[in-house]
Parts: sequence; C-alpha cells; structure tokens
Amino acid sequence: MSRRIAVIVGSLREGSLNRQFARALVKLAPSTYEFQFIGIGQLPLYNQDEDLAPSPSVTSFREEVKACQAVLFVTPEYNRSIPGVLKNAIDQGSRPSKQSVWARMPAGIVGVSPGAIRTAAAQQHLRTILAHLDMPTLGQPEAFIHGTEDSFDEAGNLSEGVVKFMKRWMDAFLEFVEANQPK
Repeated sequence: MSRRIAVIVGSLREGSLNRQFARALVKLAPSTYEFQFIGIGQLPLYNQDEDLAPSPSVTSFREEVKACQAVLFVTPEYNRSIPGVLKNAIDQGSRPSKQSVWARMPAGIVGVSPGAIRTAAAQQHLRTILAHLDMPTLGQPEAFIHGTEDSFDEAGNLSEGVVKFMKRWMDAFLEFVEANQPK
C-alpha cells in the first residue's frame, strides 16, 4: 500500500546536516512510500488571534500535513532543545484547539549533530510535545547520528556504516507507520 509521509526538517539552512541527512534517509525506503518535504520557514510566528483567519502559508502547511499519513521529524539540537522554527510549525499545526493536524498521526524522530550528545535532548523534548499532541511516536530504535565528514559521500549519500543502521531504523519506522494507521 502506498503511503505519503511528511518530512519536516527543523533547520532552515539549505545546506544543514539534517536536511542532507533527511534527503539521504528517504532513499532507504521502498518506492511504495512517498516522502513529501514540507517547508516551515514561511510560517509566521504563532499568534492565537489568527486561529480563525490563518495566513495562506499556515493554511497551506496544515493542508500539506493533513494529506500525509505519517510524519518524519529530522531535527538538529539548539541549546539542548528543538529549534524555535520547529516548535512554531508544531504550534501552527496544532491550532485552533481541537483541530490539530497532528492528532493520531504516527511519527518518527531522528537527528544529526557533530556534538557529543548528538540530538538526544532535542529528541526527548520533541517526544514530550508529540505525546501531548496524541501522536504515536516510534520509541525504538532511537537514532542520534554523529554528523561528521565521514557520514556522507561526495554525492550526499550516507556512509556504509550509517546506511546499515538507518536502514534498520527506516524498516522499523515504516512497520510502525503501518501498525498505527486508522482501522
């Protein structure tokens, strides 16, 4: 069965490690899955006054997410948490109250960082947010990737060691997505 999975990268920088990682990661999935990269940089800061008359960029973002059956979050870690732009996108999708685009949507979380703890704190914070939004989230395996020059080749593909691990992660994520679809 074909499924569309939203890919939301928590970094705006075109050349970010996490964007590069996301592009390489989706290549590990079977062709029966379509991965739709959904931009978050165009979203205005969340303002509850705009819930009933959201900007066109917010309406478009919500519709793009609703057209998907799962979400893959690929996030860096900023100051031991998720980037503000990612939190803003999550907030925009969760409003107005009781109209969240996230509810019951299966999610996976990965991240890349050259830092020693990689993205462990950011991923834990994101898990807390997603639990509140009623998003079933893949718990195991976890993927905290150490982003180094050896992680990618010149063409932007994942290195052999990373591919082996992330292929197992992707298989587990897709199995989780299938198990968490509405009956």
